[in-house]
Amino acid sequence: MERIALQKLIDWKNNERKKPLIVWGARQVGKTYLVKELFAERYYKNRYIYIDCKKEDEIRRFCSETANAEKIIEYISLRKGMQISEDTLLIFDEVQECPNIISSLKYFCQDLRAIPVIATGSMVRIKLQRETHKRGSKDNGKFLFPVGKINQITVYPMTFDEFLMNGNKLLYNAVKNAYDKKEALDSQIHDLVMEQVYKYLLVGGMPEAVEAYVDGNNLLEAREILKVLYDNYLADMELYQASQEAVLRSRTLFQNIYRELNKEAKNFSPGLIEEKSKTRDFATSIQWLTMAHVVNQSFQLKEHITTPLMPDNESNFRLFLGDIGMFSYQSGINAASFVSGERENTLSGIFFENYVANELIAKELKLFYWRGKASAELEFIIESANKLYPIDVKKGRGTLNSLEKFSNHNKFEYAIKVSKNNYGYDPEQKLLTIPFYFIPFVAKDLADRTMKI
Repeated sequence: MERIALQKLIDWKNNERKKPLIVWGARQVGKTYLVKELFAERYYKNRYIYIDCKKEDEIRRFCSETANAEKIIEYISLRKGMQISEDTLLIFDEVQECPNIISSLKYFCQDLRAIPVIATGSMVRIKLQRETHKRGSKDNGKFLFPVGKINQITVYPMTFDEFLMNGNKLLYNAVKNAYDKKEALDSQIHDLVMEQVYKYLLVGGMPEAVEAYVDGNNLLEAREILKVLYDNYLADMELYQASQEAVLRSRTLFQNIYRELNKEAKNFSPGLIEEKSKTRDFATSIQWLTMAHVVNQSFQLKEHITTPLMPDNESNFRLFLGDIGMFSYQSGINAASFVSGERENTLSGIFFENYVANELIAKELKLFYWRGKASAELEFIIESANKLYPIDVKKGRGTLNSLEKFSNHNKFEYAIKVSKNNYGYDPEQKLLTIPFYFIPFVAKDLADRTMKI
């Protein structure tokens, strides 16, 4: 399957001043497939060495004893029977099993920069060790994160445009062409794409689940895969938690994201999860889950907003699951709700909010939402090129009361209403209406500071 992140790897390859690359991301989001099958096989065919640090015990043991890049290159060359040069791509996968390889990237950068090196894996333990090092732990001599000596990218679950690109390339091209021309799709094609949006809300972006749907149009199989992945996420928490109490809290927190959002006030409420608990009791769990890219955090803004955007109070925030398919699975809602004619009445707005949150995060945009007086609320506020773009997510048509109240306190370029409605712009209200399937492209333009009507 094709991934948009491949372009980032191509850009890295073509950069004459590239440094060793670390590919971050949650488990099972397709990091290995992206780096090995899509990138290495196409651009370094027969010229790459792949090392699985979890399986290749001898190489792992050798690399754990030295950070000397020249010694590592010599050993791997001899062991693999392949001379490593600047035309050879070296891939260290599952590198969390050997953190010393991360330390050695400093010396790859300093001494052997011409040799392309990529490290990938489930990086939460590496990041935790980095945080410990930054805080001045007595044990920080055991691990040195190569600050300033690496390039980094993060891989996320497949976004809707990737889902559509792999499932129906002609339909994807029609959507992309309409967005580029800033025009509405024909109503029948619009309905066709919206059908895919609802299926994406059910399947999500975990590559294994997407592949099951794309290859066999089998929503049931995709749902079964999601169940296994969901359970694996819960089991994996034991790998990087410091105590059994932390494990239990993180699992409980993860399992209650839908419940937290499905209440009138969507802000995180610790008492809903654990009676008489405080937000600070879950601080470590939230840090770990966001660091692992399992959960995304959005912070509250109030009344008058100043830039750069900063939370008005870090105790007021919302949490979203990193994959919309897992979110739908966690909700317990019947899968038929996403493909039946009754879905308009069955699906609550939080499915679409979690969907939009993930599309924004996948483009490296920071999440904020706005709360005004009474019930005034805007789901997301994005800053791009020093301009504000309030985003209103509507399951149906909805009203613009919150936007009117927001405009009383804040200047903005124009508002973006994301809904099932087709594309359109109202210059008097400074309101851009986009259908749900345009949000991946809008998110990219906001991230690239190229947003235009």
